[in-house]
Amino acid sequence: MHNCPQCRCPLCNGDKTDAYFEDKHREYLQCQTCQLVFVNPQHRLSAEREKAFYDLHENDPNDAGYRRFLSRVCDPMLERLAPDSKGLDFGCGPGPTLSLMLEEAGHDVALYDIFFHPNEQALQTEYDFMTATEVIEHLHHPDTVWQQWLNLVKPGGWIGLMTKMVKDRDAFASWHYKNDLTHVIFFSRATFQFLAERDKLELEFIGNDVILLRKPQ
Repeated sequence: MHNCPQCRCPLCNGDKTDAYFEDKHREYLQCQTCQLVFVNPQHRLSAEREKAFYDLHENDPNDAGYRRFLSRVCDPMLERLAPDSKGLDFGCGPGPTLSLMLEEAGHDVALYDIFFHPNEQALQTEYDFMTATEVIEHLHHPDTVWQQWLNLVKPGGWIGLMTKMVKDRDAFASWHYKNDLTHVIFFSRATFQFLAERDKLELEFIGNDVILLRKPQ
């Protein structure tokens, strides 16, 4: 068991963390309270190196394949949103696309991304919904950001997330998702269930990588 201060769980701040896996690049730990798997903070990239990775992403709003990928979270969100809802695409990246898809369906979507759309003003209001696709696995301070997300959404509002989830240690060993050095935390269904119970959220899993949460009215 690891007792070093920097190895406390970055999500729930639990102090019971066990070694989970190790490869040639990084050590991975698991919180015994919320089941989050996370990279030892000593093995994270600097902000500069992280940004350099993101600069290589080519997210094109006109790419039909990319739109199909995002439709996995877009379609179920559209089924649940009231007409003319206002939302925020958090971590929209250099080529915002999900926001366009939601706007094409009649919704109003603001953008925020710490590197590409650092619009702090967008974080000062409340929304009917919020989305974060392929974002949560990058967070160095998920406890702070999670609380921020809850504060951004009105009572009865929706949070739509997309991320690949941990299954077990055997699957993790050969899991390509962990090999992206900008991915530093890995949720499982149990982790989302922990958060939903703690924060009194309705929780739905759609497929293998879409998570919908609703704040109580």
